[in-house]
Amino acid sequence: MTEQLCTFFIEDVLFGVSVTKIQEVIRFQETTPVPLSSHHIRGLINLRGQIVTAVDLRSCLDFPMRDASDLPMNIVIRTDDGPMSLLIDKIGDVVEVDDDQFEQAPERLRGRARELILGAYKLESRLLHVLDVDRAVMFAGEVEE
Repeated sequence: MTEQLCTFFIEDVLFGVSVTKIQEVIRFQETTPVPLSSHHIRGLINLRGQIVTAVDLRSCLDFPMRDASDLPMNIVIRTDDGPMSLLIDKIGDVVEVDDDQFEQAPERLRGRARELILGAYKLESRLLHVLDVDRAVMFAGEVEE
Protein backbone atom coordinates (compact mmCIF):
# COMPACT_ATOMS: atom_id res chain seq x y z
CA MET A 1 0.00 0.00 0.00
CA THR A 2 1.24 3.50 -0.76
CA GLU A 3 0.83 6.79 1.06
CA GLN A 4 1.44 10.38 0.03
CA LEU A 5 3.46 12.58 2.35
CA CYS A 6 3.87 16.34 2.27
CA THR A 7 7.55 16.94 2.94
CA PHE A 8 9.33 19.86 4.58
CA PHE A 9 12.68 20.78 6.00
CA ILE A 10 13.98 21.94 9.33
CA GLU A 11 17.60 22.85 8.64
CA ASP A 12 18.65 20.10 6.23
CA VAL A 13 16.55 17.34 7.82
CA LEU A 14 13.63 16.07 5.73
CA PHE A 15 10.30 15.45 7.47
CA GLY A 16 6.94 14.30 6.20
CA VAL A 17 3.29 14.40 7.20
CA SER A 18 0.43 12.51 5.59
CA VAL A 19 -1.30 14.70 3.01
CA THR A 20 -4.62 13.74 4.61
CA LYS A 21 -3.61 15.85 7.64
CA ILE A 22 -2.74 18.95 5.57
CA GLN A 23 -5.23 21.76 5.10
CA GLU A 24 -2.87 24.12 3.27
CA VAL A 25 0.65 25.52 3.07
CA ILE A 26 1.06 29.28 3.35
CA ARG A 27 3.88 31.79 3.46
CA PHE A 28 5.01 33.49 6.66
CA GLN A 29 2.27 35.14 8.70
CA GLU A 30 2.80 37.59 11.54
CA THR A 31 1.96 36.01 14.90
CA THR A 32 0.33 37.51 17.97
CA PRO A 33 2.03 36.24 21.16
CA VAL A 34 0.00 34.22 23.66
CA PRO A 35 0.94 35.08 27.26
CA LEU A 36 1.59 32.13 29.60
CA SER A 37 1.60 29.62 26.76
CA SER A 38 4.22 26.95 26.14
CA HIS A 39 7.48 28.25 24.66
CA HIS A 40 6.79 26.00 21.64
CA ILE A 41 3.76 28.15 20.75
CA ARG A 42 4.96 31.11 18.69
CA GLY A 43 1.57 32.78 18.74
CA LEU A 44 -1.67 33.03 16.83
CA ILE A 45 -2.17 33.75 13.15
CA ASN A 46 -5.26 35.04 11.40
CA LEU A 47 -6.14 32.67 8.58
CA ARG A 48 -8.92 34.40 6.63
CA GLY A 49 -10.72 35.32 9.85
CA GLN A 50 -10.00 32.06 11.68
CA ILE A 51 -7.57 32.20 14.62
CA VAL A 52 -4.95 29.44 14.34
CA THR A 53 -2.22 28.51 16.84
CA ALA A 54 1.31 28.49 15.38
CA VAL A 55 3.63 25.78 16.75
CA ASP A 56 7.38 26.12 16.17
CA LEU A 57 8.63 22.66 15.16
CA ARG A 58 12.24 23.77 15.63
CA SER A 59 11.52 24.27 19.31
CA CYS A 60 9.52 21.03 19.64
CA LEU A 61 12.31 18.99 18.04
CA ASP A 62 15.15 20.69 19.97
CA PHE A 63 16.67 22.39 16.91
CA PRO A 64 18.40 25.76 17.50
CA MET A 65 16.19 28.81 17.09
CA ARG A 66 16.07 30.23 13.57
CA ASP A 67 17.73 33.53 12.81
CA ALA A 68 15.23 36.41 13.05
CA SER A 69 15.80 37.20 9.37
CA ASP A 70 14.81 33.65 8.32
CA LEU A 71 11.04 33.69 8.10
CA PRO A 72 9.30 30.34 8.55
CA MET A 73 6.54 28.90 6.39
CA ASN A 74 3.25 27.54 7.75
CA ILE A 75 1.85 24.07 7.19
CA VAL A 76 -1.74 24.25 8.40
CA ILE A 77 -2.86 20.85 9.62
CA ARG A 78 -6.23 19.48 10.61
CA THR A 79 -6.60 18.34 14.22
CA ASP A 80 -9.56 17.25 16.31
CA ASP A 81 -9.46 20.72 17.91
CA GLY A 82 -9.39 22.58 14.59
CA PRO A 83 -6.55 23.82 12.40
CA MET A 84 -3.03 24.31 13.77
CA SER A 85 -0.03 25.79 12.00
CA LEU A 86 3.37 24.09 12.08
CA LEU A 87 6.22 26.54 11.50
CA ILE A 88 8.85 25.00 9.23
CA ASP A 89 11.95 26.23 7.40
CA LYS A 90 11.11 25.19 3.85
CA ILE A 91 8.41 23.17 2.08
CA GLY A 92 9.40 20.13 0.03
CA ASP A 93 7.51 17.99 -2.45
CA VAL A 94 4.65 15.56 -2.07
CA VAL A 95 6.17 12.10 -2.26
CA GLU A 96 4.57 8.69 -2.54
CA VAL A 97 6.01 5.98 -0.32
CA ASP A 98 5.34 2.26 0.05
CA ASP A 99 4.55 0.73 3.43
CA ASP A 100 7.32 -1.83 2.92
CA GLN A 101 9.89 1.01 2.86
CA PHE A 102 8.90 2.17 6.37
CA GLU A 103 11.34 1.56 9.22
CA GLN A 104 11.26 2.36 12.92
CA ALA A 105 12.75 5.67 14.06
CA PRO A 106 16.52 5.73 13.48
CA GLU A 107 18.63 4.95 16.55
CA ARG A 108 20.62 8.15 16.05
CA LEU A 109 17.55 10.22 16.98
CA ARG A 110 17.82 11.48 20.52
CA GLY A 111 15.69 13.39 22.95
CA ARG A 112 12.36 14.79 21.97
CA ALA A 113 12.81 14.03 18.27
CA ARG A 114 12.76 10.32 19.13
CA GLU A 115 9.35 10.78 20.79
CA LEU A 116 7.82 12.77 17.92
CA ILE A 117 9.09 10.75 14.94
CA LEU A 118 7.04 7.68 14.00
CA GLY A 119 9.74 6.25 11.77
CA ALA A 120 11.48 6.87 8.47
CA TYR A 121 11.44 6.00 4.80
CA LYS A 122 14.69 5.47 2.92
CA LEU A 123 14.48 7.57 -0.20
CA GLU A 124 17.10 7.50 -2.95
CA SER A 125 19.24 10.27 -1.50
CA ARG A 126 18.12 10.73 2.11
CA LEU A 127 15.92 9.67 5.01
CA LEU A 128 12.37 10.98 5.26
CA HIS A 129 11.36 11.25 8.94
CA VAL A 130 7.62 10.86 9.53
CA LEU A 131 6.33 13.32 12.12
CA ASP A 132 3.65 12.20 14.59
CA VAL A 133 1.51 15.32 14.12
CA ASP A 134 -0.95 14.56 16.92
CA ARG A 135 1.81 13.97 19.43
CA ALA A 136 3.73 17.07 18.31
CA VAL A 137 0.65 19.27 18.74
CA MET A 138 -0.13 17.75 22.14
CA PHE A 139 3.49 18.20 23.25
CA ALA A 140 3.62 21.80 22.01
CA GLY A 141 0.63 22.73 24.15
CA GLU A 142 2.14 21.46 27.38
CA VAL A 143 3.28 24.31 29.58
CA GLU A 144 6.40 23.58 31.59
CA GLU A 145 6.30 24.49 35.25
